[in-house]
Amino acid sequence: MSNPSPTDTSFTLGTSLEQDGPGKHGRTGVIHTPHGDIATPAFIPVATKATVKTLTPEQIRQTGAQAILSNAYHLYLQPGHDIVDEAGGLEAFTNWRGPTYTDSGGFQVMSLGAGYKKVLAMDTTHLTRGDIKAAEKERMAHVDDDGVNFKSFIDGSRHRFTPEFSMQIQHGLGADIMFAFDELTTLVDTYDYQVNSVERTRRWAQRCLDEHDRLTRERVGKPLQSLWGVVQGAQYEDLRRQATRGLIELSDAAEAEGRRGFGGFGIGGAIEKENLGTIVGWVCDELPENKPRHLLGISEPDDLFAAIEAGADTFDCVAPTRLARRGGVYTLDGRLNLTGARFKRDFSGVDEEFGGYVSENYSRAYIHHLLKAKEFLAGTLCTIHNLQFMLQLVDNARAAIEGGYYEAYRDEFMGRYYAPKK
Repeated sequence: MSNPSPTDTSFTLGTSLEQDGPGKHGRTGVIHTPHGDIATPAFIPVATKATVKTLTPEQIRQTGAQAILSNAYHLYLQPGHDIVDEAGGLEAFTNWRGPTYTDSGGFQVMSLGAGYKKVLAMDTTHLTRGDIKAAEKERMAHVDDDGVNFKSFIDGSRHRFTPEFSMQIQHGLGADIMFAFDELTTLVDTYDYQVNSVERTRRWAQRCLDEHDRLTRERVGKPLQSLWGVVQGAQYEDLRRQATRGLIELSDAAEAEGRRGFGGFGIGGAIEKENLGTIVGWVCDELPENKPRHLLGISEPDDLFAAIEAGADTFDCVAPTRLARRGGVYTLDGRLNLTGARFKRDFSGVDEEFGGYVSENYSRAYIHHLLKAKEFLAGTLCTIHNLQFMLQLVDNARAAIEGGYYEAYRDEFMGRYYAPKK
C-alpha cells in the first residue's frame, strides 16, 4: 500500500526525442503524485465509474497500468462524490492504491446522446445531417455562460454543472490530477462558435482556479490535488494557440499571487484524426516544458505515435476496453475479432509472439466459445490482453526514446500492424 504524501504533483523532464521543426516535442519524463510516480509517455486506462469494466484493481495493476482515470459526471450521479470522499477518495474507495485522474465531466454532460464517438480523434466523413442537427440541438439546449444544464442518463433527473461545482465534485473524489471544467466543442461547430467557446472555457478555467484554491485551503490534511487546464480550439491553429496562451497567463497570474496555478494541461475537443499530431504540436509549441500534457481520448496505435511525437505525455481512451468486451483484440499484425467462426478451432494464443498472461494461458478457440456463450470471462480476458498490449506499446516507445531508436521501433511496429491483410 502506498503512503499518501502532502507534496504536490510535479514533473521531471527526461529524454527529448531528436526531431527538427515546430510541433515536435516528444520526450520522456516522470509525473510525481502524492500516490506514486508515472513514467511518461504513459497510457492511462479509463475507469469511468471507478472501475475498469470486467477487471479488479489487482488485475489492472498486473497489466502494467501506472494510473487510472475516472469520470466526475458518472461518479457524481452514482454513488455520489460525497460517498467517495467519506471513503477516503478514489484511491481508498477502489483499492487501486496508485495515482488517479478525474476528468471534469464536461465531455459527458454535453455529449451524451449527441451521436458522436467517445474519442477525441474523429472522422467527419461519416457524420450524417442528423448527427449534426443532434449535436447542435444538444449544445444549444444546455450551455450558457455560467455553466451547463443536463438530464441524468440514469433517471432523467435535471442537474447543473458549473466550474465551481465540478471542482467540488473532483475534490470530493480526491484524484491526484483533475481537469478544469471546459466546454466540449465538435468539428461541426462554426468558427465563430469556437471563438466564443474558447473565451468561455478561459473564464471557466479562472473560476476553477479560484475554487480549487478555496477548496485546497479548506480541506486541510488531504493529499494535494493538481488542477490541469484544458485547451480547446478544435482544428483552428489561431484558436488553439490563443487558448493555450490564455491558460498559461491565468496560471502564471495565480502563481504570482502566491496561489497554485495549473499543474499541467489537457488537450481536449474533437480533432480530425489526420490532423491530430499537427494540432497537439501547435499546443505544445506554446506550453512550458516543465509541466506535463495529457491528450484526452485517443485510442489507435497511429494516434499514440502521433501524440507522443508532438509532445503529449499521457493519454486515455475507452476504446481498448470497449473493443475487448465485444471480442476485439490487438495483435502485432493488427486487430482481430474473436467472435469470427474461423477461431472456433484455433487453439493458438491470442498473439503468441506478443505473449502476456492471456496469450500464454488461453486459446483463441476458448475465448471464442466464451464470447458465443456470453460468458463474462470473455470480456475479462480480452480486456487484460488489450490493456497489456496498449501499455506495452507505450512502454516500448518510452524505452525507444531513451535508447535513441524510436523511429526504428515506430516504423517496424506500424509497418506490421497496418500492413494490408491477405
